[in-house]
Amino acid sequence: MDKNIFLKYSDAEHCPVRNVIDRIGDKWSVLILMILEEGKVLRFNEIYGYIKTISQKMLSVTLKSLEADGLVKRTVYPEIPPKVEYELTARGKTLMPHLHDLVNWDSTNITVIKESREMFNSIN
Repeated sequence: MDKNIFLKYSDAEHCPVRNVIDRIGDKWSVLILMILEEGKVLRFNEIYGYIKTISQKMLSVTLKSLEADGLVKRTVYPEIPPKVEYELTARGKTLMPHLHDLVNWDSTNITVIKESREMFNSIN
């Protein structure tokens, strides 16, 4: 085994692959980031309304995670009831071109990927 490869990927805390997947590899993060990019500044229920298949709890957890990573900014206005808005941070905006590349790659390849899956499933 190549020692450089071992050193690069064996330390979970510093592994470049695990770190990026931890940030965007869950079911909802990329979708929420894409929605915030298009909506600019959105309230919780607006984001929830766009997705609909996410639970409010999972949306809350995902937004908190994105906020902790510095990708999303949460602004609370001192009103009753409190008004809370979400938007991409400058760091979050720098991630978006890379996410668009992934989405474009998928759009280009989804048909052949589905065909490959069907062929694989028919053999196995």
